Amino acid sequence: MSAIKRYTALFLILTLVFTLAGCGSSSGNTEKSESSAANVNTENSDGDNSASDDMNATSPAQESSEINELQADTADILVVYFSRTGEQYTVGVIDKGNTAIVAEMIADKTGADMFEILPQEDYYPYTYDELTDVAKKEQNENARPSYQGDVPDLSGYSTIFVGAPVWWGDWPMICYTFFEDNADALAEKTLIPFSTHEGSGLSGFDRKLSNAIPGATVLDGLAIRGNDAQNKQDKVRESVDDWLSGLGY
Repeated sequence: MSAIKRYTALFLILTLVFTLAGCGSSSGNTEKSESSAANVNTENSDGDNSASDDMNATSPAQESSEINELQADTADILVVYFSRTGEQYTVGVIDKGNTAIVAEMIADKTGADMFEILPQEDYYPYTYDELTDVAKKEQNENARPSYQGDVPDLSGYSTIFVGAPVWWGDWPMICYTFFEDNADALAEKTLIPFSTHEGSGLSGFDRKLSNAIPGATVLDGLAIRGNDAQNKQDKVRESVDDWLSGLGY
């Protein structure tokens, strides 16, 4: 073989080698580029979804905070009341006390908890005339009848409604037992009185409550006729709602 042929053959071999090497390099770069692009797109997609979820979702901490705020709004109020069934003036025999009816209306409107003052020894007569005699005797003796049950932890309440029937122009003596037993816990709270009656109105419940619990803030009370509580409940509920609205509830 002549020198020219050998050089020509060598040239063709080298050309083929460089051509194949260039193709391989180009293919590798293409695959690497496509792989990188795929990775970038995947990360961006996940990132966008994650960001969207974070913006739209409510975190457990936020949900817990909202629930706590709602519970605080509805559990910060207590309604304490004393009520009687049996024969009532101008009403007849009742199975549910007048004050209990009003107390439930207040609790329904405000979402308040309730505590009923129940006598430890229920010696109160069923008939009206006999009941008034016992109530007068207690008042003359400045008695402090005991009540049953454990009083709720009053430290958890900022506002306490207190209601009772008017007995001889005053709170029933068992209510004074409650006031005195819990005087420290009731001090510096907002107390709101309400009464049921048949002509005596609120009968100074607010002033007497202020005297019994110095340091408490006593707001304007509400007086409801017992006959209305039994027989005109739509009217009474409207009065209760208007009164509570005026107090900011």
